[in-house]
Amino acid sequence: MEATLETGAAALPSATRRLGTLEQLYLTFFWFSSNVHWGAILSVLVQSQVVVMVGDEQKGRGVALVVAIGSLTGLFVPPLLGAWSDRVRLRFGRRRPFMVVGTALNLVALAGLATFPFLEGEGLWGYTSAFWLYVGAYLMANFSNNVATAPYTALMPDVVPPEQRGTVAGWYGLMTTVGNGVGVFLAGSLVSHEAHLGEFQGQIHRVYLLIGAILVVGLLITVLGTREQPLTSSPRPFHWGAFLRGMVAPFRSPDFSWVFLTRMLMTMGVFSVMNFLLFYMGDVVKEFSVSGRVLATTSEAALQNMLGLLLLFAIGSSLVAGMLSDRYGRKRIVYVAGGVQAVVAVGLILADDYVAVLMIGMLFGVGYGAYESVGWALATDVLPDMDDAARDMGIWHMALMVPQLVAPLVAGWLLDTFQAIGKQSGRPTLGYTVIFSLATLYFALGTLFVSKVKKAT
Repeated sequence: MEATLETGAAALPSATRRLGTLEQLYLTFFWFSSNVHWGAILSVLVQSQVVVMVGDEQKGRGVALVVAIGSLTGLFVPPLLGAWSDRVRLRFGRRRPFMVVGTALNLVALAGLATFPFLEGEGLWGYTSAFWLYVGAYLMANFSNNVATAPYTALMPDVVPPEQRGTVAGWYGLMTTVGNGVGVFLAGSLVSHEAHLGEFQGQIHRVYLLIGAILVVGLLITVLGTREQPLTSSPRPFHWGAFLRGMVAPFRSPDFSWVFLTRMLMTMGVFSVMNFLLFYMGDVVKEFSVSGRVLATTSEAALQNMLGLLLLFAIGSSLVAGMLSDRYGRKRIVYVAGGVQAVVAVGLILADDYVAVLMIGMLFGVGYGAYESVGWALATDVLPDMDDAARDMGIWHMALMVPQLVAPLVAGWLLDTFQAIGKQSGRPTLGYTVIFSLATLYFALGTLFVSKVKKAT
């Protein structure tokens, strides 16, 4: 007889059947397509499109405005959609309908991101109307992606038994890394902001079309390949008062609070680095050769090479770290992975040579891949109440979204401000020293505070 988790309103069969390798691939493939989407947009496309729209002097603030305003929906959509999906009783499932609707809306947003930057219009608040339309399209992309992914995150605790969560989390980490790598490769190889405007427009249209196609393929694989477990009784009605209290409820668990904080700090570090790496290539590294051989002629291609190496080294660490965390504990893996990322941020401060940057990419891949995989398992280990798994995973998902609002605003302002100061004082890369120093602090604190999590080993 199948075990159940009894609740005050509904009973959800617990995940007891082990998943085969192919089933794990199906479950996590949508995460791959979502990370292709964001890997291309956040690492390359936003920076390339913004610098064309606003110019070199305001590029840091421009990127900050796009990413920060566009991330506002991440503050409330994930837990709300998670709680809603907990109560859905459709034959198609609880999570999958949201994935379909969110992806459809996302395709519309991608069309806007590809089109709006090339429209003509008057200025508004210091930027062109095309820029603000682009911000709106980014906001819609973020909203629709959250509609799809917030309920999707609950599929893991829904269908994966506890003894397999570390292994499946390794698959999520792998899909994060591979997806980001593919996204960066597509954007980096197809786009150059230094191209003629008409040529640049064609490049942008092609890359967004490819991103949309990959999203659809990823959706179909996961939706058709994953079986959801139905509720065995009626879910409790949704009440706003209970929902708002539920937003606070998980934080009554000290372990959940520490996992949330550490994840947020680590993500702050990632966004303080990744959102500005394209500019770092052009302003600091400048020449992209190794032993006299030119490996890239544009900043986009140079970034593609670096993140390609990151991908290769992160693939292995993602899968290995997830399995090791099942055997030896999550925290040991997090200490190593977080420490490596802090070292990488320091390396970016010291490096201005392309060889060194490529080596840093390799090292970052090891730490980033391992942390991404174990982070999923650590979150599911400390969920306060499996009956509200989607709501609580949605709240945990905010630890990924809040940094998108805060980190670029802080780092973008610091970059433009200290770059201007540095140019006047003979230190033309001062802005990058400041933002990468801040990232080092985020990574260090995010690693150290994992020691406060008592439920995980």
